Amino acid sequence: MQTYKDLTVWQKSIALVTQIYLLTEGFPKSELFGLTSQIRRSAVSIPANLAEGYARKHRKEYVQFVRVAYGSGAELETHLIISKNLKLADSSQIQEIQDMLDEVMRMLNKLISSLVAKP
Repeated sequence: MQTYKDLTVWQKSIALVTQIYLLTEGFPKSELFGLTSQIRRSAVSIPANLAEGYARKHRKEYVQFVRVAYGSGAELETHLIISKNLKLADSSQIQEIQDMLDEVMRMLNKLISSLVAKP
């Protein structure tokens, strides 16, 4: 692996961000500085922290950044639940994104485990 862009989890999190932006385009304008902003920020944080942690070149720092990315995923999951409850978007569209997020979260968890397990 030459760069963080080679990480499947980074690639999938970029795809997730794209879907998040498409989803939130349809949110009410009254949510632009509320839920829309929070959802986009937490989604973008996932691949951004993967990239920054990878660039640090030290495993301990990398693990910490991957953990931050995981935390951002949990935050995003919460925002999606709220969006679904408020019926801000089609339930099936939110579910598709939640499924993408679940996959990214599992991959992040495995990445953390593999980084911590290495001597």
